[in-house]
Amino acid sequence: MIQVAALGWDLVQRHFPAMAGLTFRKTETIFPALTCTVQASFRTAALPSQHGMVANGLYVRELNKPLFWEQSARLVEGDRIWSRLRAEGRKVGLLFWQQSLGEAADIVLSPRPIHKHHGGMIQDCYSQPADLYERLSAQIGRPFNLMHYWGPLASQKSSEWIASATELVMRDDSLTPDLLLTYLPHLDYDLQRYGPESRQAFQALEKTYALLSNLWKTAQETGYDILIFGDYAIEPVSRVVYPNRLLREKGFMLTRSIRGMAYPDLFAGRAFALVDHQIAQVYIPSPADVPAVRDALSGLPGVAAVLDANGRQKAGLQHARSGELVLLAEKGSWFAYPWWTEKREAPDYASHVDIHNKPGYDPCELFFGWPPMSIGSDPSRIRGSHGRAGSDYPVAWASNRPLPDPADVRALAMQIG
Repeated sequence: MIQVAALGWDLVQRHFPAMAGLTFRKTETIFPALTCTVQASFRTAALPSQHGMVANGLYVRELNKPLFWEQSARLVEGDRIWSRLRAEGRKVGLLFWQQSLGEAADIVLSPRPIHKHHGGMIQDCYSQPADLYERLSAQIGRPFNLMHYWGPLASQKSSEWIASATELVMRDDSLTPDLLLTYLPHLDYDLQRYGPESRQAFQALEKTYALLSNLWKTAQETGYDILIFGDYAIEPVSRVVYPNRLLREKGFMLTRSIRGMAYPDLFAGRAFALVDHQIAQVYIPSPADVPAVRDALSGLPGVAAVLDANGRQKAGLQHARSGELVLLAEKGSWFAYPWWTEKREAPDYASHVDIHNKPGYDPCELFFGWPPMSIGSDPSRIRGSHGRAGSDYPVAWASNRPLPDPADVRALAMQIG
């Protein structure tokens, strides 16, 4: 099973509807159409209201702290589609899937760097068996470079390494998983940077097909069936929406001034928006504040809908981890996390790649900024985003198995499971 980031049906249909004997078809994705949410829905065949991954970032109310891209498998609640296989003594492998550390699988490979006390990091990957990463790096001829996985240098090199590792696992007689799930991330990068209509997007798709063709060839040689599917479709965007600026202006979001920088005070604040591409989870400690916050955000240009408890239930998002309100961006819009307007107020992490400390997703990390070693600070440079779902945002899938057309990727998982 190869999950390809940003493999939207419209993109595939325009350029390459077929590949090396495989014909792509369309299906719907899961709302919100985000990496962690869709992957969790696929491996559990359940909605976010059941598995709990309501976004790429989660807000831990007991800590008053947002946490993005946490990797513990226990964050994904529910049974796995491969549980029956493992109960029968068969092997399952997970390569570069989110929330895979500690997963009920026989083979696991996932980035797990060590952040050094005085700054910087030691690049590394977690693996089970424990020596797997070292063995794969030796066979590929280089370790996995996290700089190619995210940040200004993110590129096709990340997918190339993962694809090589996947082929090696498929051919290794000491591993031989009966079910192997892997992930190709790079198509997403240039679609966000330059938009899905750009020349760079087409080039990234060409590279995706080259990698998929090699994986399909290896699958045939090693006796595997293959399933390829996208998690979301990226749409062109031109409007940046700042819900936290509005919440701060209205007195709902509070900040602390530390050396002139404005850091969020989530202990005393009355509302905070954890933004994630085209959705935002809005956390409001006091129920009495919900109507006023809803009214304020409803009038914010670029907001298509404000989901309350009833709306979240209809959308499959009624989970304890969800915010009291959920914002959905209008078509062509996306949510940025900054609450400040003066550059001098920007927290120190704003100018760096810092996916764990930032209380919101920041695609500006895909660009270099100034001074050197900093990342971009202009959200208007972003040309693609995702999060919206439904029949207007189908994703592509293909398999050599004669599978009936599924209603969505969750239904596709049910067929496989």
